[in-house]
Amino acid sequence: MSEKKRKRFIAGAVCPECQAMDTLMLFLRDNVEHVECVECGFSKSQADDDVSQATRKDENVIGVFKPE
Repeated sequence: MSEKKRKRFIAGAVCPECQAMDTLMLFLRDNVEHVECVECGFSKSQADDDVSQATRKDENVIGVFKPE
């Protein structure tokens, strides 16, 4: 069964590549979070394990945003 891809824009976010504001969309594909700029095509992915490894042990994370 194909996974439903819900794309959501990240309000106020600036693309690290083209510096355009409000052009980044966030979506989940194969349990991996993806961010993509609709203006220039910049994309970045991060799996749940990468999120856990990036968190320092002395910090408390309230939660990681996951689109449904």
